[in-house]
Amino acid sequence: MWRRLGVLDWIRIGLLALGLLFVATGALPLRDAAESLDTIWPLMIFLVAVIVLAELTKEAQVFDVIAARLAVFGRGNYAALFLLCTAFASFVTIFLNLDTTAVLLTPVMLALAPRARIAALPLAMTTIWLANTASLLLPVSNLTNLLAMNKLGLDAQQFAARMWAPQLAAIAVTMAFLWIFYWRRGQRRDARYTPPLLEPVADRVVFAAASVACVVFIVALLLKVHVAVAASAAALIVVLAFLVRQRGRLTWRLVPWQLVIFVTGLFLVVPTLSRHGLADLMSWMIGGDHDPYRTAAVGAGLSNAINNLPAYQAVQQVVPHQDQLLALLAGTNVGPVITPWASLATLLWFESCRRHDVKVPMRRFLLTGAGLAVVGLLATVWALVATT
Repeated sequence: MWRRLGVLDWIRIGLLALGLLFVATGALPLRDAAESLDTIWPLMIFLVAVIVLAELTKEAQVFDVIAARLAVFGRGNYAALFLLCTAFASFVTIFLNLDTTAVLLTPVMLALAPRARIAALPLAMTTIWLANTASLLLPVSNLTNLLAMNKLGLDAQQFAARMWAPQLAAIAVTMAFLWIFYWRRGQRRDARYTPPLLEPVADRVVFAAASVACVVFIVALLLKVHVAVAASAAALIVVLAFLVRQRGRLTWRLVPWQLVIFVTGLFLVVPTLSRHGLADLMSWMIGGDHDPYRTAAVGAGLSNAINNLPAYQAVQQVVPHQDQLLALLAGTNVGPVITPWASLATLLWFESCRRHDVKVPMRRFLLTGAGLAVVGLLATVWALVATT
């Protein structure tokens, strides 16, 4: 097992070990550590459940069927396919979390590309950019949103009521950048694509169960059921279906232990650093005038420098106002599109592209991502301020 651990796995384990060391040496008092971890256990239940749900939904071929049908509905027209793919990626991100889009939807789209003779890079960039920029609307869309909910004092509907305009702005700018730099004729080269042949699903029972589970999850969220309960109930439905029909597919690999370790370590390390000067540095960076644009820029800058989760956790501790915290979410959700390590989703997306032999031109990725981060963030924060 130890030989199978990658660099990212060792970083996560190291972060947890550092956090435990801080607690053991008293750098972080045990009471403070307990309070910090007490805030995240419902989020951990949600994360495990929603990723199990998403993994088994992919195994049930739900994503494959939808992606193939989108290509058929496009009838060989790239503009139509572009609208369908952006809508699909946005929907999955909003309701099933950005990691689902980056980790599970990406290989589905890349597998579709050769079948329909579609250029792979536009599909890949659609998934990763919208995995980040379409993650503002609901608490479940991004872990940063979930982390903010207690401090914001909003439920899911109230959160969506505040973020619908910023979310539309972020998606609109992302679509413009995608079309200009990756989808238009001069970038993709082909005039039309070949709609793929629809293939039958391997097991209609698990396919139906996974589809129902996703609907149950979305409906439960709309009915204000706690995200951990909604995700657990939906995951249970599809787990039971696989238990009856394809028991061999149920393995411990479905459990995202890496993410659990990373988040746990993060919630021990960041509070420790905040007690020893990090909070003062973050206060200086965001200033005292509560400027939402500056707060969003700091969140985006730190996200691209160190990753959006530690960036959010470091800054949110010194953000006093609700509107400023929403601006920080805009920065840590929309902004992490420049560097490969800006979000966990982006790191995993690069690995998926490598496995599918999709070459991502790094210079182009960095430059177009920088443009999207600047323009997208300005538009998103403007929409947030305008609708306050």
